Amino acid sequence: MRLTRITRTGGGLTQAPAPAGLPPGAPVAEGAPPKRARRQLPFRRSRSQLLVLAPSFLVLGIFVYGFIAYTIRVSLSKWQGVAPTLQVEHPLGTTFKALAQTARFQADMRNVVIFTVLFLLLAILAGLVLALLVHDTLIARGLFRSVFLFPYALSFIVTGVVWRWIFTPSTGANLILDKLGIHHGPKWITDPTVVGDVSKQLDAIIPGGHFIQVKLGIPLAIIPVVIAASWQLAGFAMANFLAALSSLDPQLREAASLDGAGWWQYQRRIVVPLLWPMMVAIGVILAHVSLKSFDLVYAMSGQGPGFATDVPGIFVFEQTFRALRWNTGAAASVVMFVLIAAVVLPYLYRRTVKEAR
Repeated sequence: MRLTRITRTGGGLTQAPAPAGLPPGAPVAEGAPPKRARRQLPFRRSRSQLLVLAPSFLVLGIFVYGFIAYTIRVSLSKWQGVAPTLQVEHPLGTTFKALAQTARFQADMRNVVIFTVLFLLLAILAGLVLALLVHDTLIARGLFRSVFLFPYALSFIVTGVVWRWIFTPSTGANLILDKLGIHHGPKWITDPTVVGDVSKQLDAIIPGGHFIQVKLGIPLAIIPVVIAASWQLAGFAMANFLAALSSLDPQLREAASLDGAGWWQYQRRIVVPLLWPMMVAIGVILAHVSLKSFDLVYAMSGQGPGFATDVPGIFVFEQTFRALRWNTGAAASVVMFVLIAAVVLPYLYRRTVKEAR
């Protein structure tokens, strides 16, 4: 006879089978929960993943963060010459103070800020215009996309050499101007003129601004470098804008046309605001590229007349590997690192921390 147990429910008595293997009349615990599987610790679950990623973490820690720490250590030392020494300078930070008072490095900081601002404006604007035109093209869209993206595949050295020939006063663009009757063309990359100088007003604006030894304006020689860099990287901006445009809902255009909006109004009031996040991302990437620029400027104009096109990357290269002033080159590298971090870290913080909340 099968054993049963009596349980009381809200509607009366019900019979339920007793567990197998119990003798008749054995007490049965009612409502006993089933055994739960042992919960595995997170570390045990991800132990295999950590083992796989351990070599990457090790390489990253040594060759990125380790070298950053070593560069900072060298910047605070007296290392000059062939023999390495990490003896700390006294007072601490003497190299950074001397660097800030160097006229050439002041010109480099001016140039890289002017170059970055003009380059971002021109490259992003050109990429946006090209993306809007290519996206609305019905015929040979792939051809135009490839043509405008092709300069991005070139090396910066190749771009610098070609555009140096174009902007040399005796060749290139001035030959075309001479054929058009303009016999005194611009000096291009050989022009040392700085326009819009505001260095004389620094004493009234910034306390102690008299230590600035260079003109704080726009060097005309750096404008051809901006044009060359924008020509090469406008295709990169265009490709990213095209990816963002392809994700837009096609019904937005239909709704805008029903409301009487033309092509220009649709692009200005609907498309451009929706492309703002992509615009910020492109600006951060291109700013990172421009702040550490070296090869394009080095191949195209070098230091330029009166350091009109000199940038911190060239300064670091010459101070470290030519003058063998390792502490000065490391200090300039730390300044470049801080500039790039000031651009990249706020963007990463906004994308990771704030959006996670």
